[in-house]
Order: sequence, then C-alpha cells, then structure tokens
Amino acid sequence: MLKGIDPLLSPELLKVLAEMGHGDEIVLADANFTADSLAAGKPLIRLPGVDMRRACAAVLSVLPLDEMVEQPVAYMQVGGTEPPYRSALQREVIGELVGQGQARSDQCEPTERFAFYERVRRAFAIVHTGELQPWGNFLFKKGVIAEALRP
Repeated sequence: MLKGIDPLLSPELLKVLAEMGHGDEIVLADANFTADSLAAGKPLIRLPGVDMRRACAAVLSVLPLDEMVEQPVAYMQVGGTEPPYRSALQREVIGELVGQGQARSDQCEPTERFAFYERVRRAFAIVHTGELQPWGNFLFKKGVIAEALRP
C-alpha cells in the first residue's frame, strides 16, 4: 500500500500508467468487452467486480488527460443511437470528469463501436472491469504533468 494512492491501483496497473507516454491511450472496458482478443501484444489488467465509475475514478486520480487535443476522452456510442445520446453510465462518468474539472462535456467523444475497436487496437493497454452495463467502454488519452516553461 502507498499513502495517497487509490487502493484499486494495483502495482501492475500503476506500472502501466507510469510507462504510458504523452498521447498514449488506455481503455477501460466493461465486462462484456472483447478484451482478450483486442489486447494482443499489450497489457491487459483485470479489475473483476469493479464498476466503471470506480475504475475511472481510480485511474484518473493519477492519469492526467491530454490538454493538447480537442477530445482526450472517447466512449463507445450506444448501438442504434445517434450523438448526443449518452447512457446513464456515460452521463455519470462524464459528469464526474466535468465536476472534478478534468474535462468538459464537449471533450468527450462518442465513437461508433467498430471505430472504437480500431482505437483500442492502437491503445497502450486495456483495463477490463466488471461493469455489467452494456456500451460502458471509455478511452483516455494521457497528457503531461510539467513545470511551466521558463522564458
């Protein structure tokens, strides 16, 4: 255990988050997600029994979002719907991001299922949660923690 670190962040998950570079993406996937096949060649961390809101809160407690892109957050668009539709789970996670000042609502991009899968193939790692809500998949682009530029 480490002081000030969310206990949900295992040593394996902390290592992956620390190894990610600026612009790398991490996927937080629901329990039904095809994580094993899409994770080929990349880290796959399992958080069985952990819901998406809790997993996102833990990861984003240490992961800065990329401020240099328009939309550092993507979520899988619910099948059969059109933007701006968001499921209750999507609204809750995005609401928490907004409430904590981590992102604005317009920085969260709905992504069609198969386009989301393509982004997952390029992602750095997948965190496979126990979330049972369908379409409960998110992707976060890592930013930087830096000192101000010296003139």
